[in-house]
Amino acid sequence: MLKSRQDLQALAERAGKALEKERLRILVCAGTGCVANGSLGVYEAFREELARRELPYKVELVREEEDAGTALNISGCHGFCQMGPLVRFEPQGVLYLKVRKEDVPEIVEEHILHNRPVERLLYHHPVTGQVVAREEDIPFYQNQVRIALELCGLVNPEDINDYIAHGGYRALEKALFEMTPEKVITEILESGLRGRGGAGFPTGRKWAFARSAAGEKKYVICNGDEGDPGAFMDRSVMEGAPHRVLEGMMIAGYAIGADEGYIYVRAEYPLAVKRLKKAVADAEAAGLLGDNILGSGFSFRIHIKEGAGAFVCGEETALIASIEGQRGMPRPRPPFPAQSGLWGCPTVINNVETLANVAPIISRGAGWFKQYGTPGSPGTKTFALAGQVAHTGLVEVPMGITLREVVFSIGGGLREGKKFKAVQIGGPSGGCLTEQHLDLPLDFDSLQQVGAMIGSGGMVVIGQDSCMVEVARFFMTFVQNESCGKCVPCREGTRRMLELLTKITRGKATEDDLHLLEELALVVKDGALCGLGKTAPNPVLTTLRYFRDEYEAHVRDKKCPAGVCKELLSYFIDREKCRGCGLCARNCPVEAISGEKKQPHVIDPVKCIKCGTCMEKCKFGAVYTA
Repeated sequence: MLKSRQDLQALAERAGKALEKERLRILVCAGTGCVANGSLGVYEAFREELARRELPYKVELVREEEDAGTALNISGCHGFCQMGPLVRFEPQGVLYLKVRKEDVPEIVEEHILHNRPVERLLYHHPVTGQVVAREEDIPFYQNQVRIALELCGLVNPEDINDYIAHGGYRALEKALFEMTPEKVITEILESGLRGRGGAGFPTGRKWAFARSAAGEKKYVICNGDEGDPGAFMDRSVMEGAPHRVLEGMMIAGYAIGADEGYIYVRAEYPLAVKRLKKAVADAEAAGLLGDNILGSGFSFRIHIKEGAGAFVCGEETALIASIEGQRGMPRPRPPFPAQSGLWGCPTVINNVETLANVAPIISRGAGWFKQYGTPGSPGTKTFALAGQVAHTGLVEVPMGITLREVVFSIGGGLREGKKFKAVQIGGPSGGCLTEQHLDLPLDFDSLQQVGAMIGSGGMVVIGQDSCMVEVARFFMTFVQNESCGKCVPCREGTRRMLELLTKITRGKATEDDLHLLEELALVVKDGALCGLGKTAPNPVLTTLRYFRDEYEAHVRDKKCPAGVCKELLSYFIDREKCRGCGLCARNCPVEAISGEKKQPHVIDPVKCIKCGTCMEKCKFGAVYTA
């Protein structure tokens, strides 16, 4: 039990010395992606192999008996999810990719016993073939700056001592003993930190509003309800560095005068829930949560609230309603939560990534934080890079980096040499950017000017073979399904927009439908109750703005330029390529294909249901669409 500042400093010194004693540290990624690929089996294989060879190792940072020279730990997400399971060797920084438990004996033999890295498991540059051993030298990592994610992949998320050894809770100590609450708020204000959940509101201003609000009881809420398709930034922080989230909440609580906080995390994140609960329990046992923390007179407690997975609960007023036991639906604002939030008390709500930036800012200062990013958007931003990009995963880059650098330098360009067409950024309520935006700085203000937004950080790369009308329909389907239905513009407007988009993709729309779609999108944007509803039309508006020719081709010519919308395709058989094998005819579900054996076959366009089975089954590439 840590009862004073001196106790924390002593533990930090002890943990730091234990860390220095480790001649070799093996970190097996235990983020969700790597776990799904079998990383826990890799971890157990290391334990078994080290024991079989009688090589001494430890799995805890600080323990009473003499420390072993080798440490074996799990870690949080390294970000290079496509290449998992990942295993990192410290202090060299060597990163092994796509490790299977069958590879472990070779790694132990070569790397640990003979100090020879196993080359076949290292990164191989796809163009030059160069073998790269160190994680920081891999192109995926070279343009990244990790602040929110700096401890993910470096610390054991289930070991509080490991967090403390890497500087954990020292920012809280500094705030409690060297800074007034007002000074903490000033530091956050001067850093320019803006909310990383989407809106980009200045964090320090939000804290200042809550501190000055009347009321003896105040709350801090961490919004971990990450509901965007393809987004996993907050999830990775909660799984990989849960104590960093707790520390940020406690500093926020000290700053605004709160003694209680909630982490709202969706139940679909079981690993995050498990590690957050353990982090809270360990912090309480250590005396870092509870009453009179470190003898400072400051008390703070944290509760974990598991959400049911409704997308709308990512909106702060709906989230508050859910914690209160009500149906998660937005409330009109004002009053804003900083004045009247949880149970009518002043409440600060920050998302996970925002809170993960707090401790580094307090420890290193606002000036240090502002050296990254742009004047209007300081710091870094995490993005979940997904879609048709070569290297998918989690990246953290300075604000102001260009889209081109993220997609082509970090992401390695598009798979199979495909041509870049667009990127959908900001989640389902985000916008689509085109090739003309590749050199656009990625910051709050620049994206807003072109009709997009950073949002929570989802980034889906779209290649030449995708239909942008279908992309808009896909995201509108999600938004419409997740609409809470409280306000008419969102409830009815998203439904009608989805109907019109479906009509367009089926070749049944008219010019009037196209105009109505645009008009409806603007009405929903202006009239919806909450921020989610107001941004729901963004995929429609941006695709109409930048890919209007595709919409017009669907409406006027009844054709899908990308060849994606099945009901606008016609199937034909090339007489020169057809061998008359009959495979297509035998697999056609509606008997729309006829022809003599060893003679070219034909497709009856009246009978054809455009299922694509003939094209899939043909071994000679004779079936084509037009």
